[in-house]
Amino acid sequence: MQVLIPAPFWVSYPEIAKLAGAKPVIIDCPAQDEFLLTPAALKASLTPASRLLILCSPSNPTGSVYSRKDLEAIAEIVADHPHLMVLSDEIYEHIMYAPAEHHSFAALPGMYDRTLTVNGFSKAFAMTGWRLGYLAAPHHVAKAAAAIQSQSTSGASSIAQHAGVAALQLGPKGGQPVQRMREAFQQRRDFVVKQLQQIPGVTLVEPKGAFYCLPVMASFFGPSASADGFGAIPDADTLCRYLLETGLVATVPGDAFGAPDCIRISYAASMADLEKAMERLSTSLKKVLHNSE
Repeated sequence: MQVLIPAPFWVSYPEIAKLAGAKPVIIDCPAQDEFLLTPAALKASLTPASRLLILCSPSNPTGSVYSRKDLEAIAEIVADHPHLMVLSDEIYEHIMYAPAEHHSFAALPGMYDRTLTVNGFSKAFAMTGWRLGYLAAPHHVAKAAAAIQSQSTSGASSIAQHAGVAALQLGPKGGQPVQRMREAFQQRRDFVVKQLQQIPGVTLVEPKGAFYCLPVMASFFGPSASADGFGAIPDADTLCRYLLETGLVATVPGDAFGAPDCIRISYAASMADLEKAMERLSTSLKKVLHNSE
């Protein structure tokens, strides 16, 4: 049994597949495709053993968003493979930046019975610590999932459920509170994107949702890369350590997300902190040298 996982991906996806006894099949989705799964890449990865495709839109770690046209093209392929289901992770659905729009995969023609929709309250409603989420799926799948969950986490606490009800009562798309939060995130995104685009050597796909950037940083590490007072910078993991030690900026190496040429930057912070962080990031990157320089 194979689970198809477009890369970059959230770090847990491959391990979840392994825990279920499945083989994760990673599909590379490069920056030139905006980190999105293309129909050609999906077709090339399908085998008789393919049973599940995982999609995440808006994406963690890239912030990329599938358009309705993108999803319809994927749905056409899924329709031709009756044993293939789709797990649609839509946890960031309310954190979108116009003109991007959210489209639920299960709402596409013929996909209602082929889709497992995963969502929750952690992101849009800032309820990370409440650990409250949900699955919408065909009855037989939901029943099986509930049987497994009842022996592992038992269930959500009554307090968390009441908080979830209060969140849902805020109105469509989270009402005004979520709208204000979304506007703040967009301001932060615009600032971080502008700063990254001004740094020579950085390749950036502008995020359309969530609160992450995944810039391609291959120009700043490799066999010949180093920095005075730090040493060699052979890979993204070392680059992140360099930025932490010299610039006091915390980033995450892209290897964890299936994107070894990238680092992940979260802009879920105050503008004051982001201004300091981007200045420090730029200063540290200017000090990276290659042996040929």
